[in-house]
Amino acid sequence: MKRYTKNWLEEVLVTLFMEAGASREVSETTSSILIEGDLLGHHTHGVKLANGYLRDLKSGHACGDHNAMTSKEISSVAALVDGHYILGPYLVQKALERSADAARESGIGIVTIKRSHHIACLASYLQPFVEQGLMPIIMTSDPAVKSVAPYGGVSPVYTPNPIAMGIPSRVQPIMMDVSMSTVTNGSVGKAHAEQTKMAHPVILTNTGLASDDPADFFSDPQGSILPLGGQEFGHKGFAMGLMVEALTSALGGFGRKDAPTGWGASVTVMVINPTLFSGQSAFLDETDHLIEACLSSKPVNPQYPVRMPGQAGLSRRDKYLEQGIPLPNDVVTELQKAIDDSSLKGRY
Repeated sequence: MKRYTKNWLEEVLVTLFMEAGASREVSETTSSILIEGDLLGHHTHGVKLANGYLRDLKSGHACGDHNAMTSKEISSVAALVDGHYILGPYLVQKALERSADAARESGIGIVTIKRSHHIACLASYLQPFVEQGLMPIIMTSDPAVKSVAPYGGVSPVYTPNPIAMGIPSRVQPIMMDVSMSTVTNGSVGKAHAEQTKMAHPVILTNTGLASDDPADFFSDPQGSILPLGGQEFGHKGFAMGLMVEALTSALGGFGRKDAPTGWGASVTVMVINPTLFSGQSAFLDETDHLIEACLSSKPVNPQYPVRMPGQAGLSRRDKYLEQGIPLPNDVVTELQKAIDDSSLKGRY
């Protein structure tokens, strides 16, 4: 795979977003978050998304004007934001910064966002806040999409509804980004486009059978993605998925009942400041102890020792910053489509 530098990708993406009508502030933040997804190795939720974002900007479904955002102050630590479909990375970054300010002063901050555009890879936001000794938490759902069926049902009702969280440590920070479904919409779509099978039977056919064929998801009637836990323990993933729905769409007051169309997201972010609870040293002593115990656990296979959530991504990030980011062919194809529909056509 051809490698691309972070700086080159930023220059190209910022140009593309600004030409599509986004402000520089929105363009720079969105570009940075998308590239961070690829730096961590999440290629389905990185630069590949840019072309879809650009199409929505040009069609008027997405907004690139950061001044369109409105907010309601609930208290010194809580706010509700109406994103008016501004590109999601900008909205989430600003919500996290606002929550972090509140957390530094009061221990915790929370912002709920309704009517956001898509927010990309949740893990992409975590590291800067973790490095400040804070715990960021992000949850999201898309009220316009139905891809996961409730446990015991076959008709899809909600989305994979990921939760991300960063946990500081002196040893190895924990950066988790986990969907409440067995796999994501993006991974099913990628496998379907490549005409390959899923690694496991994570699809539920419209007749209620587990399948590893993504075509069974795109059937008529539509199939679904199994909740986290699969057919055996999916009641747990189902419950967690409902929790995310309540903490995003319900808390924001805009969701599935409103039957929105087009790419979007309901989001809630929180930031917790451990220093104002147990104190920084006491907190880090505990997380360090836990992480060291996990890393020293006897592995099932000596060739594959235990690794913490986010450990592989952070290692990959360091390597890609030094050597360049290897973008898969499907990502390059989408990026080239975006370039060919801009003033950059023929230059790259």
